[in-house]
Amino acid sequence: MQRREFMTLASGAAAAWPVAARAQPSKKPTVGFLGASTPAAAEHWVAAFAQRLRELGWTEGRTVAIEYRWAEGRNERMAEIAAEFVRAKADVIVAQGTQAALAAKNETTAVPIVFALPGDPVGSGLVASLARPGGNVTGLSSQVPELAGKRLDLLREIVPGLRRLAIMANLSNAANVLDTQEVEAAARAGGLDVASFEIRRTVDIAAAFATFKGTVDALYVPPDAFLNTNRTRINTLALVARLPTVYGARENVEAAGLISYGPNFTDLFRRAGDYVDKILRGTKPAELPVQQPIKFELVLNLITAMALGLEVPSTLLARADEVIE
Repeated sequence: MQRREFMTLASGAAAAWPVAARAQPSKKPTVGFLGASTPAAAEHWVAAFAQRLRELGWTEGRTVAIEYRWAEGRNERMAEIAAEFVRAKADVIVAQGTQAALAAKNETTAVPIVFALPGDPVGSGLVASLARPGGNVTGLSSQVPELAGKRLDLLREIVPGLRRLAIMANLSNAANVLDTQEVEAAARAGGLDVASFEIRRTVDIAAAFATFKGTVDALYVPPDAFLNTNRTRINTLALVARLPTVYGARENVEAAGLISYGPNFTDLFRRAGDYVDKILRGTKPAELPVQQPIKFELVLNLITAMALGLEVPSTLLARADEVIE
């Protein structure tokens, strides 16, 4: 080949190379969303998370792939989903709640994990501390001191004759253990008799109602993926037993519970989008301190109150962030 021909071919190849390189599709980062409950229970949270990612430049299907999986409150399913995401080499795993986050952490020390909603991330072993989480895990905690006492105070306003309280908790959830201890202490300090019931399976719910039927005045249910998944069942049985219910999340009141007070979980999932954005752009999870709630909401269901024959004080209605009627 003549030198002039070689130079012509070489220069043509050089000119063509950037075009060819640009034509090669780049791999979209993948976010694995480990939902501990169900799509219906978490629809507001998922929408807020996806919306925040779009605002930050991550469009689902175009610049990022988001794979959603749902465990329906089952711990074994959470472990299976976490393992699936690790095998698929997800770039980030987003975990809903304590148990889902622990399932993901047990599967990997390499894939970044962003949690939302754990009630006690330090006590449950998810992170070393809130300020310095260490390792590959960080996120948004729902832990706030004295929330249990505030919920009881609100319940007393609607049920002034409250004397006996039932607590229905999933004690396989470390956050529920902490919440139960707090509400038991607050109830006894307020002169209430307390009966706690451990729920691990769906059949335990009806059994608990059969046990405390006619012996308690109200029911306290802490936030938990399994209990949230079964919120309609719990509220139906509570209405049959004519028991007022108090929760930590609005989703339970939307499903005919009486009252809820707690962190705005939708806001926490929105802020989880900020963490995912930072991690996808190169920040290490260990460099992102765990944040706590900054928004709280009080939600009342007047339809349920009327069904139970309860009169909600006007002062409480005025303080509510939302009244379902």
